[in-house]
Amino acid sequence: MTDQLSQETFENIRPYHDDEVADVLARLAHNNEFLDAITRYRLPRMARYAPWLARFLAGHALSRQMRGVNSVAMFQDRIAVYMRHMIAKTTDAFEVEGLDKLDPNQAYLFIGNHRDIALDPAFVNFALYQAGRNTVRIAIGDNLLQKPYVTDLMRLNKSFIVPRSAKGKRAMLAAYQALSRYIRHSITVDNHSVWLAQREGRAKDGIDRADPAIIKMLTMARRQQDKDASLGDAIRELHMVPVSISYEYDPCDLQKARELYAVHTQGRYEKADFEDIRSIVAGITGAKGRIKLTFGTPLSADFETPDQVAEEIDRQVLGGYHTFPSHELALETSGQAPELLDMSEVQSADRERFQARLDDVPSELRDWWLAQYANPILNRAGRIKEE
Repeated sequence: MTDQLSQETFENIRPYHDDEVADVLARLAHNNEFLDAITRYRLPRMARYAPWLARFLAGHALSRQMRGVNSVAMFQDRIAVYMRHMIAKTTDAFEVEGLDKLDPNQAYLFIGNHRDIALDPAFVNFALYQAGRNTVRIAIGDNLLQKPYVTDLMRLNKSFIVPRSAKGKRAMLAAYQALSRYIRHSITVDNHSVWLAQREGRAKDGIDRADPAIIKMLTMARRQQDKDASLGDAIRELHMVPVSISYEYDPCDLQKARELYAVHTQGRYEKADFEDIRSIVAGITGAKGRIKLTFGTPLSADFETPDQVAEEIDRQVLGGYHTFPSHELALETSGQAPELLDMSEVQSADRERFQARLDDVPSELRDWWLAQYANPILNRAGRIKEE
């Protein structure tokens, strides 16, 4: 009954099921756009001068690597190999804290700060996978699914679709009600954990704040079913756990600075075609320094308003956010709040690395680049006002 309900009620937003995996992988192995995307990064010279050959080799390699994969779990086993390789190649350390305090048999709604489109939930998944726990279903905005192959890849990896492009208030309401039901169903019926960003879009300015509108969406399903249910009851049954992720360096920091600068000077920023996909690739392949992932404690207190829930998420996310030398050096360079500086962990090598990155930032973007790293310290200290 559960599988049938998942199939029929959530058909347009759910991740792929095991019986769909083989067909989807076969489709990807023959998708020229996907193969071209792979070869541009893995075989750039061949992709330029002999694209047909590069495409053939990529398709052959993909088919060989995915041979025998006929379930989501087996697909994620393959993904874990790439995650280990990526962590070894692009990070200096990956530390996890707090997961051991969570019941391995309980499904949770992990709600986290959001810095990288793909890697934030990927690191949560890898931490769970390494601990022998079931991985999460991942909320992803339909604005990112600009190509069929991207949709296939995301849904293979347990992503479900958040409708951001629905037109009209009625359509948006219906879409978010379905989303709320799916998340609740995943936690309370399927006992399957979910990852969700605490607000729409990445915190490009480094200011992490939960959006009360997200909380309202999450409680829609319970309160629709039971008009007498309190907000606290609706929150408690979701077993919501705030999660903090901090990167010593963000591979997309310069692009984010450019976007922030454009919004400040021109009032808006126009994304290039498939810019989000390029950001995903940059995040995966770029140097990140150290990474700290901190799992908080389940929200069990009684809440009366979505704002109170958001405040508790903020408290835990900011409390669990680890500041690296890059954050301290950015705050020092900005000249703000010197009394908040803690340079105890800053070594000369950290200064050299920070300065080398800063030297590559155009002068007009420097304040916006520095803010991404300095703002987490200022935000935790209550020095940034709500807009």
